[in-house]
Amino acid sequence: MSMHDDILKVLLTQEELREKVKELGRQITQDYQGKNLMIVTVLKGAVVFLADLMREIDVPAEIDFMVVSSYGAGTKSSGVVKIVKDLDVPLKDKDLLIVEDILDSGMTLSYLKELLEGREPRSIRIATLLDKPARRKVDLKADYIGYSVPDEFVVGYGLDYDEKYRNLPYIGILKPEVYSV
Repeated sequence: MSMHDDILKVLLTQEELREKVKELGRQITQDYQGKNLMIVTVLKGAVVFLADLMREIDVPAEIDFMVVSSYGAGTKSSGVVKIVKDLDVPLKDKDLLIVEDILDSGMTLSYLKELLEGREPRSIRIATLLDKPARRKVDLKADYIGYSVPDEFVVGYGLDYDEKYRNLPYIGILKPEVYSV
């Protein structure tokens, strides 16, 4: 059985994702001319988006990674954030761009943004591939948004369910029977 069989429907094709990432890269390139760009992402979900996006950004940039824990095997954020791996470099005077795969409840990202603001970056902006405003629990908006998506369980292009489906080349809606077992 193929993992594609678990997908109810394809929400965003590989081609749609490629075009959107190019568009976001052009916009970020324009906005960060002459700035001290530092791209930070939270592993693992955003790694596919980050890899494609950073190749579309045509200004010098550093990258670094954080690992935080706030989701278990379930489908909802616990709201409790534990930093498993912190950034390796100081953020003072950097123009920080946090790259996310999906902005859902916003609780984890809101916590991280507050934490990173305390490290004195010059600016902080957020780029998210997917925005799911129906699930927002805090007042947080991304500066760069790929797509606004419905309140469905989406996987692929880095997004997972129980660590699976990240390697799908598109974003699909997972069949409810897969995660409601």
